[in-house]
Amino acid sequence: MLHAVVLAVAAAQPAAAVAPAPQAEGVISYPAAYFAAARPVVVFDMLPRLPGFSFDGGDTDVRGFGGAAGNVLVDGQRPASKGDTLEDLLRRMPASTVERIDVIRGGAPGIDMQGKPVVANVIRKSGDSWRGLVVLANRWVVEDGRLQPALRVEGSRNFDGKLWEGSIVGGGGIDDGAGDGPRQRLAPDGAILLRGDTKSEGDAWNVTGNTAYETPLLGGRLRANARLFYNMYQFDQEDFLPGDIREVEDYRETEHSGEVGLRQTQPLGPRNTVELFAIQRYKRLHANAEFDTPAFAADFDNYSRTGESIGRAVLKHTLSPTIALEGGVEGAFNWLEGRTRYAENDVPIAIPAANVKVEETRGEAFATATWRASPKLTLEAGLRAETSTITSEGDVELEKTLNFLKPRALATWTPAEGWQVRARVEREVGQLNFNDFVASQNLSAGAVLVGNPDLDPAQSWVFEAALERRFWTSGAIVLTARHMELKDVVDRVPIFTPGGDVFDAPGNLGEGTQQEIAVSLSLPLERLGVKGGLLRASSTWRRSEVIDPTTLEERRISGQHPVDWEIHFTQDLPAWNLNWGVDLYGGWRETRYRFDGIETVKLRPFLLPFVEYKPRPDITVRLEMPNAAGRPLIRHRKVYDGPRGANALLYTDSTYYEMSPMFYLRIRKTLGG
Repeated sequence: MLHAVVLAVAAAQPAAAVAPAPQAEGVISYPAAYFAAARPVVVFDMLPRLPGFSFDGGDTDVRGFGGAAGNVLVDGQRPASKGDTLEDLLRRMPASTVERIDVIRGGAPGIDMQGKPVVANVIRKSGDSWRGLVVLANRWVVEDGRLQPALRVEGSRNFDGKLWEGSIVGGGGIDDGAGDGPRQRLAPDGAILLRGDTKSEGDAWNVTGNTAYETPLLGGRLRANARLFYNMYQFDQEDFLPGDIREVEDYRETEHSGEVGLRQTQPLGPRNTVELFAIQRYKRLHANAEFDTPAFAADFDNYSRTGESIGRAVLKHTLSPTIALEGGVEGAFNWLEGRTRYAENDVPIAIPAANVKVEETRGEAFATATWRASPKLTLEAGLRAETSTITSEGDVELEKTLNFLKPRALATWTPAEGWQVRARVEREVGQLNFNDFVASQNLSAGAVLVGNPDLDPAQSWVFEAALERRFWTSGAIVLTARHMELKDVVDRVPIFTPGGDVFDAPGNLGEGTQQEIAVSLSLPLERLGVKGGLLRASSTWRRSEVIDPTTLEERRISGQHPVDWEIHFTQDLPAWNLNWGVDLYGGWRETRYRFDGIETVKLRPFLLPFVEYKPRPDITVRLEMPNAAGRPLIRHRKVYDGPRGANALLYTDSTYYEMSPMFYLRIRKTLGG
């Protein structure tokens, strides 16, 4: 019945959207009219419609600027910010400002591919204009009636070649990993040791302010941006056990952070361009956790401050229409101060690296050459040289210098229309996460995770091959295979104190291997009888092997998902000013290995149906039902009587969190034109 209704409505729809236009080998342009049937409001709404493109927002947690890149450019340039995520930037940018989006595969002269095989370049319209956006939203939890309203106000203005942008966003969020459900503890032989019930709830409130200004300067263009962010998160859990016993966990976290950034783009003649970046970041974080039972109480308190100063210069040179060169340098200074207090039954417990000050001075030089050897073949080669010095004061005194060379080679071959093969070999070196240098906690699981400033970054040789097939004007399927030879894998290791206590900490495991197979599909359903329909699907399978530092046996890397998958169906119904669809997110499993326990978290698949209605061109109403059929999250924890392998299993504790279905309503009003 539903299918018949869909077909009847679809039959009244207008012709398909404007087809994409190839600009050059490896570059396909999608004009704004291509997205018209979907009625996008912001640029981020347009990206899922790009065949064969999967959005990568980059990693804002890494230090420095080079490794934080995503795979979307704006007018051929990277954003001049790290804290302001690429996704947030694209959610603020009105779709009405877009002239076209170029999808670039394998590189193009003058384009910084940022180490990505596929990049989307958003080209904005020129001319004077102003635009605004007001968004009201609310999330309602069915079971307990919680409401989490949110407000977004944005504005931008183009005038005399200048651009101003500003936004303020505030509201609440709900931790959908919390909920109510049963808890059970089993002995090694399967006997039930206890049964109880768990009630948990997590909520967050935050506010973000962003502003940016662009202006011509000295024959080039200057962009300045600033960001302020405040977030408060709280989590409460109660376990009701036999004998009227209650276990109570309370967690509170507050964050204040800010950032300012500058980017100057300066042409130097017809073939050269210089980009200069300067970024300053600061963050202050306070976390407190309390865990109480009738016989035991624990209190964890951590206060940390971090800062980052980055300077970067890039020179781009077009040697010829087919050869582009790029080189530059980057310098960064990072610091962290952390203080941690931990007590059990009001007795202070000394933990390693409780009070530390860590500083890192890092420098990097890089060069890349892109050669379009023929209309069907593009080659890219690059080399990065990195050096850093890390010093630590306080509970851990150390100083060490690290040096790495990171070569890269990428080949892109287009044997026939609609086909492309990509091959990549690269040495990747991860950046140390300062969060690993200070302590964290999971008191309900009986774990205090201490910091470890004496870490080396994870390294890997990556061998990657991808096959892409584009079809039916806007369809695409991409198959990617990767093999990685790992070194200095960062995982969990036991740390022994002089007093004989043992704690978990981040540490280097040594060598290992990892394999991945990923597939993505974008399938327009017009030829299958569903006019305006689009099916998108993606999945990644992973396998890895490292040596467990406690048992000396092979296992998977901690926290790695063996499989991730998701399926999205949408249908545009322009005659009804409507777009509707269903998102199905696959379940996942991750396992973390501690010296005296193994924790596995499983998330079951869940549905998100939605409908979006545009009663007027300037108003959009969207109704979602996140977690439509419930979203169970299961935590299994195996606890051993000491280090695993040498001690017996004591029990297995399982908690089942059933998050209630929710409704989400959003009303967007655009202003200007």
